[in-house]
Amino acid sequence: MSTSELQIQIFQHIKAKLPPHISLVDELAQVMDVSTDSAYRRIRGEKPISLEEIYKICVRYGLSLDNLLNLKSDAFMFKGNFVNPHAFKYDDYLSNVMQQMKYMTGFKQKSMTYLAKDIPLFHHYHIREIAAFKYYFWMKNILQHPDFANKKFRLADYPDEYYELGVKTLSYFNLFDSEELWNIESINSTLRQIEYYCDSNIFSNSDEIYILYEAAEKLISHLEYQATEGYKFSVDDLKKPLGKYQMYFNEILILEGNILITLDGNKTAFLIHNVLNFLATNDVRFCDNMYEHNQNLKRKSTLISTVSERERSRFFKYLRQRIETRKQSLKS
Repeated sequence: MSTSELQIQIFQHIKAKLPPHISLVDELAQVMDVSTDSAYRRIRGEKPISLEEIYKICVRYGLSLDNLLNLKSDAFMFKGNFVNPHAFKYDDYLSNVMQQMKYMTGFKQKSMTYLAKDIPLFHHYHIREIAAFKYYFWMKNILQHPDFANKKFRLADYPDEYYELGVKTLSYFNLFDSEELWNIESINSTLRQIEYYCDSNIFSNSDEIYILYEAAEKLISHLEYQATEGYKFSVDDLKKPLGKYQMYFNEILILEGNILITLDGNKTAFLIHNVLNFLATNDVRFCDNMYEHNQNLKRKSTLISTVSERERSRFFKYLRQRIETRKQSLKS
């Protein structure tokens, strides 16, 4: 392959990753800091791109030079940021997630496969009380933020602007067609967190423990409704179906909490580590491997959306029983 042919192929690869409404020429002119005319000549292969320009392109789009040049390598390129516990701002973190989701909704075809090790972040914002509790848990136990060291949990302390930002993020998520693989531990981890706080006297008001369990029941009911209908819905509008929703139940495997997103045929893998940190890659080999892994998991799981009514009922009945047991323990 000639240099100009390879250059044209690189730009075609980048174009496939852009939403339809974004101009490739304008985008590259800005990234490479050249005129649109000069960008056109590079796209057509009439003018070679420099190493500096290749570097800017790779950084801007999180691309691997090995992949662009079809070089054989055992390395995979990831991009991401580590959460700094001392400088962490929850609204900035959530705003970043929201902006990424908004950007991805610009693609015609968009789908997501989520291995639910815990309740997926987006589902927190169906129910305000769940969002408030998970926020507190992250700040106190995961980040060990100094402001939460001696602070007890109160639902009223959860800022309205955080919830509104989360609901906006959820609205973009609801536009995706989604597959979610769940097991019992996907909900149990949150129930154990509530129970631990109860035993540790973290709640400022014991009545809020019961409120949280009822909130968990509301979330489960909403997820069951989505699974039954095969579509996502806003909790405020159960008559307007949004993105397609497929839920799988796996009784044996412990899921990893990873995400695979496909945008107009191009895959991006997200690895969640230390609860709040994300690593992302567009590496074709890595994404294809994750896709095959997910397909294998699906074959070993039971689809409980729109079909398998008995298995769906059994799964959600078990979740409700776990919550009811904890509610009853509060009365003893």
